[in-house]
Amino acid sequence: MSRVLVSRPRFDGRAVDTHDPPRHAPREDLPASSGLATAGYRSAKYTPEEWLANNYTLLNRAVAERSAAENICHLSKNLHTETEAGTQRTQADGTRHLGERLQDIHLWKSELEQHIDKLEAETGLLLKEKGRLERALNATEIPFSIATDNLTCRERRLGPDLVKDCVEDELLKEVELVKSVQALLRKTLDQATSQVKTNREVKQMLELDWSDKFHAYTLDSLCGRYKSTSTNTQHYPSSAKLQEQVSNCESWASFTRLNLAESARAMQGSVGLRQLVQQVLQETGEDMRAQSCSVEQAFSQRCSQLTEAKVQLENHLTQTLQQIGAQEKNLASLQQALYDKEAPLRVAQSRLHQRANRPNMELCRDPPQLSLVNEVDEITNTKSALQQQLCDARHSLAALEETRMALEKDIACKTHSLFIDREKCMRHRTRYPSLLTLTGY
Repeated sequence: MSRVLVSRPRFDGRAVDTHDPPRHAPREDLPASSGLATAGYRSAKYTPEEWLANNYTLLNRAVAERSAAENICHLSKNLHTETEAGTQRTQADGTRHLGERLQDIHLWKSELEQHIDKLEAETGLLLKEKGRLERALNATEIPFSIATDNLTCRERRLGPDLVKDCVEDELLKEVELVKSVQALLRKTLDQATSQVKTNREVKQMLELDWSDKFHAYTLDSLCGRYKSTSTNTQHYPSSAKLQEQVSNCESWASFTRLNLAESARAMQGSVGLRQLVQQVLQETGEDMRAQSCSVEQAFSQRCSQLTEAKVQLENHLTQTLQQIGAQEKNLASLQQALYDKEAPLRVAQSRLHQRANRPNMELCRDPPQLSLVNEVDEITNTKSALQQQLCDARHSLAALEETRMALEKDIACKTHSLFIDREKCMRHRTRYPSLLTLTGY
């Protein structure tokens, strides 16, 4: 009977222990199964040794797997404990850092709020001073118009009164002073406008910084309230990446520090400018009022001089008129005297004429003849003297009339000048602004 060889699957024990027995290959010394009766029972079966080896391998594998599982459970428990504590510690550190950050943000935000309030208040004060400057600048138009109007009115003075006197000098000084004050006020007003613009720009910069910090404070406050039990958290895998072009703590604090320094500089400049504005308004107002007093004093002196000159002229005019009256009476008296000499002269000449007709020896130079000749000569000389006196009196009267006309003309000039200085100029100067108005109140 021939030997029948049947193949069987190869056993793989996959033993955990390295000392496990090796797999058993089919033994060559076992009796081969033969015969048709045993052919179906012998296929794909293991030997007892193989069974024992397989069982031993499974037991060792179970032991090794349990040991490894116990080790993994121990390590997992330790890792869980450590990671839980680390996670809580890290989260607590994060919460603490957020709290510290909130304190820093709140500190800088409070500083910004204080500077914003101070800058806003300072800008309001500066705007008030700017309004004073504008009102003071508008108020200078009245003194300028008064001074120029006074100069224009005084150009209408007549004759010798059109003189460059101390009043005109003071008025010219007043015009130059008002022009210089207006230029200074405009310059100071431009500085105030520029400073107000700077204050608002700095305030806007501080408000933007404060707004950013307020937003950051809100976000960090929200982040500080997050807990592991919070239901409004989500996964953001890419959030742990560091963003590019971000600031660090030093540059963050330096940015706000620079803004506060800029605010301090703006505050200092604004306070200094307000003090300058107050000083400029006070000094310019006092200068203009002092010059106005000088002009009014010069007007008063000039009016006094004109009044005194007018009184003197009027006195001389009165005396001149009296003298004219006397001279006219004198002329009438001289004319009457000349007229009165006509009759005696006619008598004497008639007597001489008649006696010249005496005949012969009767025509002699007797005492009557000599007396009549002397009488005619005396009357003729008297008439000549009276004629000369009459001529002198007429010249004197003409001179007195010219003097009267000159006095009346000069009195009219003085009256006109007094009217201009006293009624026009000095009354117009009563509209001169007060010191409070000139200082912008």
